[in-house]
Amino acid sequence: MNKSWSPKGRRFNKLYLCIMSLSGIFPIDKWNFTTQSILSILSAEEYSFLIGRQGEQRYQKGEIIFREGVVPYGIFYIHSGKVKKYKVDSTGREQIIYVANNGELIGYHAVLSEERYPDFAAAMENTVISFIPKDDFLTVLNSSPIFANRLLKSLSHEYSVLANNISVFAQRTAVERLAIALIVMREKFKIETEEGKEIIIDISRNDLANIAGIAKENVIRLLKEFKSEEIIETDGRKIWVKDIERLIARSNYK
Repeated sequence: MNKSWSPKGRRFNKLYLCIMSLSGIFPIDKWNFTTQSILSILSAEEYSFLIGRQGEQRYQKGEIIFREGVVPYGIFYIHSGKVKKYKVDSTGREQIIYVANNGELIGYHAVLSEERYPDFAAAMENTVISFIPKDDFLTVLNSSPIFANRLLKSLSHEYSVLANNISVFAQRTAVERLAIALIVMREKFKIETEEGKEIIIDISRNDLANIAGIAKENVIRLLKEFKSEEIIETDGRKIWVKDIERLIARSNYK
């Protein structure tokens, strides 16, 4: 008997679907910034100057890293953890614009434009970050044409990512937004997951609602719906995607 059609084979296929790459089935690159790849082109000396000699600061979950409207004195490199970048409306509600992962830079837009920070940044979990003074960042930027060129390409890509986000909020239903948010966050947590292990999305329902741009009550209801359809499994705030292909189908994203 072909193992893929046996009960044991089906269990294997479900695990494979949980850890499989999204290449070819969902355009995850339209949802992620690319500053990790920028740092990879730095020489050992440049990397040491920019990041290696900076101290590390630990932020607790929920702690603010920078605030909207504050003058920037540098940028931030995430060693571990996740950081949400968000805006706050007149009612105090957050809209999460982007979730940055370990290996990413944040805060450099304001430095490059010589403007104040355009949004808030806060730790979504316990996070380790290095603060890079503005002068150090600009020194490396001015001395490395390759680094400057890659940063320019990254900024251009980020515009596409943000435009994609705006399009989703304007045109998608609540269920489609939540499905997309789960797909994107699954990839964020996949980075820190050991090979062969199931990916656990550990996120508050408030943050998930603020990423998807829907009410927390709708998030709770739709998660129950996905669970009843065996698309996901939950345990407290933790979420496992059991069938990524069906979740992509529910996102209706092409």
